[in-house]
Amino acid sequence: MSKKARILILAAVGVLGLAWVFWATVGNSTGVSNRLISYQVVDSTLSTVDVAVTKDPAATARCALQAMNDSYAVVGWNVITIGPNGSGAGTDSGRTTTVRGQVRTDSLAVTGVVQECWIVPPK
Repeated sequence: MSKKARILILAAVGVLGLAWVFWATVGNSTGVSNRLISYQVVDSTLSTVDVAVTKDPAATARCALQAMNDSYAVVGWNVITIGPNGSGAGTDSGRTTTVRGQVRTDSLAVTGVVQECWIVPPK
């Protein structure tokens, strides 16, 4: 293989590598982030999860909440919807909203978590 061919191949591999790094860090963003504030185990049939959701104020997001037992098995699951905000709602000019979601459980939970959040596409 000639020296010119090797340089072209190495350059192509380098460009592909940089494109992958860019996609992994920027292009894979969901446009929404969440932070678990707290959870409360009410009884063996109900838990609540408080979460701060940061998104574009005009967007609608959904978050999947889970309640888990002491073996980390999921004993309850619910999806909550966080609608658009005005600029005066929540914090950060309407970008961050704190919500409480209820999770019905099959047995006693010991923790509540946010599995993931995503932006709902406009209709």
